Amino acid sequence: MTQRKQENDLDYAEGPVPESGRMPRGNLMMAWWAVCSAIFYLVVAAAMARHYGTANALIGIVLTVLAYGAINVVISRYAMRTGLTVALFSKVLFGHFGAMVATLIFFATALYYAVFEGYVMALVLAEWSGSLSMAMATAIVVVLGVSLIFGSVQHWLDKFNGVLLPVYVVGMLIAVGMAISEFGYPADWLARVPDGGAPTFGWLHTFAYYMGVWVLMMFTFDYARFGRPKDVLFHSRITFGVPFYLMAFLFSGVVGILLDSMIPIGGLSEASIVLGLLELMGVGGLLLVWVTQSRINTANFYLATVNFESLVRKVTGRRLGKVLAGCLIGAMAYGLMMADVFTYLLQALAYQGVFVVAWVGVALAHIISPTYQSRFQGHVELDNAHIPAFNPCGLLAWGGAILVGIVLMQLPTLVGFSAPVTFFCSYLLYELGLRRANPAWYMASLLKE
Repeated sequence: MTQRKQENDLDYAEGPVPESGRMPRGNLMMAWWAVCSAIFYLVVAAAMARHYGTANALIGIVLTVLAYGAINVVISRYAMRTGLTVALFSKVLFGHFGAMVATLIFFATALYYAVFEGYVMALVLAEWSGSLSMAMATAIVVVLGVSLIFGSVQHWLDKFNGVLLPVYVVGMLIAVGMAISEFGYPADWLARVPDGGAPTFGWLHTFAYYMGVWVLMMFTFDYARFGRPKDVLFHSRITFGVPFYLMAFLFSGVVGILLDSMIPIGGLSEASIVLGLLELMGVGGLLLVWVTQSRINTANFYLATVNFESLVRKVTGRRLGKVLAGCLIGAMAYGLMMADVFTYLLQALAYQGVFVVAWVGVALAHIISPTYQSRFQGHVELDNAHIPAFNPCGLLAWGGAILVGIVLMQLPTLVGFSAPVTFFCSYLLYELGLRRANPAWYMASLLKE
C-alpha cells in the first residue's frame, strides 16, 4: 500500500496499523467500552437466572468474566504487537482464500448484532412516539447508526462513547432504584430458582452459553490493533481485561436479574425488557435505551462495515470505500429488520457461534504455541503472492472442530457442551497439526526452495 493510501485509510483495513495510526490509551479505552452497554447482556443474565437459578447464573458469569479476561489478554497483546485485523491474521491461519470464510463469519455476526440492537431501538422509539411506524423508526435508527461510524475509531467513536458511558451506568442505577420504588425490593432474588429446583451444574451451562458471544474476541482483535505498544499492559489488563467484563457481564447481569425479578414483563426478551423500562421511566427509559444501544451499535456497524469492505475487496479485487460499504450495511440491516427473520437469525447465530469459538481456539493455539515461533521465527507473511490459497493445518483444525460442535448441537443431552468441546478440539487439532505442518502451508515461496 502506498503512503498516501495508508494515510487515507483511517481504519487500516489493508495492512497493519502503523505507529502513526495508534491511539492514546484513554481514547481507545472509551471507543472499546462502547461494547459493554448492550441490553442483550441484561437479557442473557436474566434468562440464565430463570433457567438455572440466580446463584448458578452469577457463578457462571464470574467464571465467564475470568475466562474472557484471560483470553483477551493474549489476543489484545498480539493484536497490539502486530497491528493486524482479524481478516489479515486469518490469512496466516487459513491461507489468503480460506481467510475469506473467517471474514464472512465476522461481518455477518456483527451485522446480525446490529440488527438485533437496532430493532430494539426502533421498537422503543415507535412505542414511545405513538405515531411513528416501525418502518420509519427503523429507518431513523439505521441512518443514525451508519452515520456515526464514518468518523473512524480514532476521530469520533472514542469521544462519543466516552461521553455516554456515565449516562449508561447512572441510568441503569436509576432504573433499578425506580423499579424498587415501584415494585419493592425482591429480598429473595439471590435465592431464586426455577420451578423444580436449580439443575445440577447450572453454572457450567451458564458459562457455556456465554461462549456463544465469543465473537467479542474478534471484536477485541480489531480494536486492540489501534493500541500503542507502550500501553500494552494497561490495555491488556484494563481496556480489554477483567474490568471491562465486570462492567459488561457482571454489572449488566445483576441489573438484568434485578429488573426481571421486579418488573412484571412475562416472557423474557430484549423487547420485553426495553418496553418494561419505557413503561417504568417514560422518556427517561427511551433515552436510556437509545444511549445504551447507540453505544454498542457503533461497534456493530463499524466492524460489519470494515469486514464487509475487506470481504468484497478479496472477492472482487475492488475497494468499495467506507462510505459505500457502510451504506450497503445499513441497507442490509434495514432489510433484515423489516423482513422479521429474527427466529432464523437466532438459529444462524447459534451455528455461527460454533465457527467463532473454533476460530478463537485456532487463534490462541497459534499465538501461544512455541512451535510456530521455533519453526518460522514468528514471521507473519501477509503478501498473497507468498501465501498459499489454503492452509490445511488451520482449515482442518477449524473445520474439524466445527463439525464436532455442530454434531453435539444436535444431541439434546450434550448441546450445552458443544461450545467448550469445540474450543478444546480446535486448539488441540491446530497445535498437533502445527508440529507436522509443511512450511509451505504458511509461506508458499518455500515451495520454490
